[in-house]
Amino acid sequence: MAAPVSARRSPSTPACAHSNPAPTQLAIVFVGGAGCHTVLRREPMLSSRIFIWQQFTRLTPTEVLEVIPLFHPVWADADPGDITFADSHAAHGNFRAWAQLTAHTRTALARTGRPRVDQELLRWAFSRLA
Repeated sequence: MAAPVSARRSPSTPACAHSNPAPTQLAIVFVGGAGCHTVLRREPMLSSRIFIWQQFTRLTPTEVLEVIPLFHPVWADADPGDITFADSHAAHGNFRAWAQLTAHTRTALARTGRPRVDQELLRWAFSRLA
């Protein structure tokens, strides 16, 4: 007996298209500090699904001056000396620290009405860092 017309598939449609959901491009990123690699490796259900292990290192001072002005508009027109000052006193090449510093710097700019970052404003932002 033939299947009803509504259940038939066309010759160009693979059989699995009707029985399985569409594949996804879902990615989950685990980020952690020292030792996270060991913890994830202990969990076979997680470890077997990790496509690539990638270690990130601190940005060098040269990389900071290249990357940070592109990271957020707050830094786009900042004086390179102020970026270097922020990195040497607070961020230390750590992108997570730059994100936190940027949030505090935005708050400081909004509160003071200043058009751009300066060292006085940065000192205030440093005082807010955890």
